Amino acid sequence: MLEDIRTDIGRLIAAYEKAKAENAGLTDELQRCRGRIEEYRKQIEELEKQIDSLKLADAIMATSTDRKEARERIDRMIRTVDKCISLIES
Repeated sequence: MLEDIRTDIGRLIAAYEKAKAENAGLTDELQRCRGRIEEYRKQIEELEKQIDSLKLADAIMATSTDRKEARERIDRMIRTVDKCISLIES
């Protein structure tokens, strides 16, 4: 009976040591995962900043293009008006 108790205690100690080692491994893995999550968050923030910059650049480019097109249209209108005036004066 005493020998059985010693055997059981030995098994319990072995199970405890195994669980302790597994817990330490899982704790390390958790820390690595948390580190990766933080890296991914930073990467997401950086990508969101890049997206905002690209949207702003696109908006500016569209505005410049719109301005250029408007200026060209006005120039054509002025040329047309000038031709009409010269025809009237002739």
